[in-house]
Amino acid sequence: MPADSSTEGTLDPWVATWMADNPLRAAVFDTLDPEILPLARGPEGFPPTREIAIAHVSDEMVEGIPVRIYTHDREPTGVVVYFHGGGFCIGSIGLMDNVAREIAHASGAAVVSVGYRLAPEDPYPAGLDDCETVTRWAVEHCTRFGVTTGQVAIAGESAGGNLSAALALRLRDSGDVELAGQVLIYPGTSGSVRFPSHEEFNGLILNDKAMETFWGAYTGGRNLDDDPYAAPLYAKSLEGLPPAIVILGGCDLLRDEGRAYAQRLRAEGVAVEEICYPGQPHGFVNHGFPAAEAAHEQIGAWLRSTFAAANTRSTP
Repeated sequence: MPADSSTEGTLDPWVATWMADNPLRAAVFDTLDPEILPLARGPEGFPPTREIAIAHVSDEMVEGIPVRIYTHDREPTGVVVYFHGGGFCIGSIGLMDNVAREIAHASGAAVVSVGYRLAPEDPYPAGLDDCETVTRWAVEHCTRFGVTTGQVAIAGESAGGNLSAALALRLRDSGDVELAGQVLIYPGTSGSVRFPSHEEFNGLILNDKAMETFWGAYTGGRNLDDDPYAAPLYAKSLEGLPPAIVILGGCDLLRDEGRAYAQRLRAEGVAVEEICYPGQPHGFVNHGFPAAEAAHEQIGAWLRSTFAAANTRSTP
C-alpha cells in the first residue's frame, strides 16, 4: 500500500517541532569516536511509548551471543527473532528494548532480541552469522515457546532490516530452514549505491557521512555491493523468500532503496505488504513518534496473520 508520493516527502509538523525541541536526540550520529561509541551501545534506550506489560523478560546467552527474551503468560502466536538497528556499529538490546516490547505486545509473539557483534571490531559477516545462529536456535527450540518450527519470523529496522533481508536470503539458499515471514522496517538494502531519497533527506536524523562511516566499518573497507548477503537488493533472485512486510518513512533517507526491495520481492512472486508513513524520518519507530503506534499495529496484525497461516500449513 504505497503512500501518495505527492505528499509522503513533506515532513510531519509534529516531527519538525520534536526535532526543534530535542536537538540532541535529533542530531545525526556519524562518528565512531572511541570516546562516544560506548554511549551509543549502552544498556538503556528510549522508554516505551506507553507502559507495556510483558510477563517475562530474561537475559540469556545462545552459543555465546547475548539475547533478551520476551514472553507472555498466554500461548504465543509465534516467535520473532529481532535484530536491532544502528548502522551495524551501534545500538544494543537495551537501547532498542522499546521496539522489542512493542513487537511482542502487538503481535502476541515471543520475541528473541539478538545482541549480535558490531563493527568495526567485528565486520561482516560476524553480525549476520550471530543472527543466523540465534534464528536457528529459535527454530530448534520452538517447543520451548510452544510453537511449531514454521512459526518463526525475523524482524529488524535499518541495519537490522538489512540483516533480516540478508538472513532470509541465506536461509533460503541453505534450504534447511523455512521462515514464516520477515519484517523489514526501513531496511538498508543497496550497499554503497545511492538513491534519490538519500539526497532529498540527507541530514534528517541520518546523513551520507554516517552511511559511509557505518558501511565502511561493516564491510571492513571491502566492496560488497555484489554480495547478496550484504546488499540484498542486488541478489540474482528473490524468488522463494518468505512473505514480507516493509515499513517505510516518507522522509527517510533509506526510503527509496526499501521501496525498490519491496518492488523486487513483489515482482518475483513474494507476498509483500508495503506501507509508507508520510512525513516520517528515519528512526521514527525507534523514537516512538505518534506514527510508530500505527506501524506497530500494522506489524502486529501482519505477524498474527502470517503465524496463523504458517500454523495452518503445519497442521496435518
